[in-house]
Amino acid sequence: MRIVIVGGVAAGMSAASRARRFDPQAEVVVFDRGREVSYGACGLPYVIGGQVAHFDKLIARTPEQLRGRGIAVRTGHEVTGIDASAATVTVADRASGRSVTEPYDRLLIATGVSPIRPDWASTPLGGVHVLRDIPDGQALEASLKGAKRACVVGGGYIGLELAEALRCRGLSVVLLERDPEVAGRMLDTGLQRQVRAELERNGVDVRCGVTVQGLTGQGRVSGVQTDRGLVRADVVVVAVGVKPNVALAKAAGARLGKTGAVAVNLKQETGVPGVYAAGDNAEALHRVTRRRVHIPLGLTANRMGRVAGVNMAGGDARFPGVVGTGIFKTFGLGVARTGLTQAQAEDLGLKATSVDVTSTDYAGYYSGAKPIHVRLTGEQGTGRLLGAQLIGQNHESVKRVDVVSTLLHSRGTAQQLFDADLAYAPPFSSVWDVLLVAADRLHRVL
Repeated sequence: MRIVIVGGVAAGMSAASRARRFDPQAEVVVFDRGREVSYGACGLPYVIGGQVAHFDKLIARTPEQLRGRGIAVRTGHEVTGIDASAATVTVADRASGRSVTEPYDRLLIATGVSPIRPDWASTPLGGVHVLRDIPDGQALEASLKGAKRACVVGGGYIGLELAEALRCRGLSVVLLERDPEVAGRMLDTGLQRQVRAELERNGVDVRCGVTVQGLTGQGRVSGVQTDRGLVRADVVVVAVGVKPNVALAKAAGARLGKTGAVAVNLKQETGVPGVYAAGDNAEALHRVTRRRVHIPLGLTANRMGRVAGVNMAGGDARFPGVVGTGIFKTFGLGVARTGLTQAQAEDLGLKATSVDVTSTDYAGYYSGAKPIHVRLTGEQGTGRLLGAQLIGQNHESVKRVDVVSTLLHSRGTAQQLFDADLAYAPPFSSVWDVLLVAADRLHRVL
């Protein structure tokens, strides 16, 4: 059995490791166009901000270590074509420029996503960056030397994390967002405003409802031109979203879903014999809506990769789906969400109701207790939980979201959340944890 994997980061290396473990006799070959594999891209903003010492800390396994485990890792090798009928891939050695044809018995396409670059961001000007991989991070790090003013375009996960990181580096930061508020796809309006207020308290100049029109500068960027005037900047980071890398999957004959990502079944099969897809380039089943979604997050990619690895090696595994759980930190504020927001539920035509509860994360009398806000959303008539949003001034406190996420996977109700036997001690929560209070209130109005 010869298993070929295209892409050596989260999904690709999880698949390789799992396939090798499931079938030690299988030949597992991983091709990646970059220099590094098996690293935590989610940590990139924290290297920029100084919370992580250097980029090497993000690398879980080097190519040499993986080869020592029986996985043939070939970095600097880009798969440029797939012939599914012949079960071969065309691979270009980026150093020599030579191309070879490689056979496979099973093929995994784990090509991830690419940052979206609007037309105005396609520029030869220095100092304009995206942040997706370690080389991107190193290029941004180099640009920060001597810089004083930064402009972050986009108020999603990466944009918010980078706004904090650049403030930690002592730069003045302007955050531009086209939508009415930051974190628009993640939170309902009231919680978005709390995130924006935290950014502004920490010196970030947040400008929403702004459209970028172009860049200014000679040789190096000097500003961002918007429909509301010029923003001066020595460094510009473009964080307006990502798109799945699907060209190879299409070349292999794989079908794309409505999201634009690769359509797969629960075994990560594409429908093309012997060809699988996993990670940020693939769709997943949303367990709340029962629809196919594209939510590119690290744990999802790793889980998909494990499932694909087992199945390519002859096993029988299923990917259980997602509920859209996400979490991030903005200065002192922790923010988390899972399932659907009220706005998302309404867009889907669900009869949804939400309740809001503010309490303290520890017992109110315990030293260090700080406010935490919970919004729970449920379905009228059935009592089913649809989602949760949390904001806490002790950022660790919002990991409570995992309790709701677990219930969403089993289509749990507000009553079941209220009935949960949650741990209690004053340094951790009130005797009636804020989740229980919110669940009780939601149950009474559904």
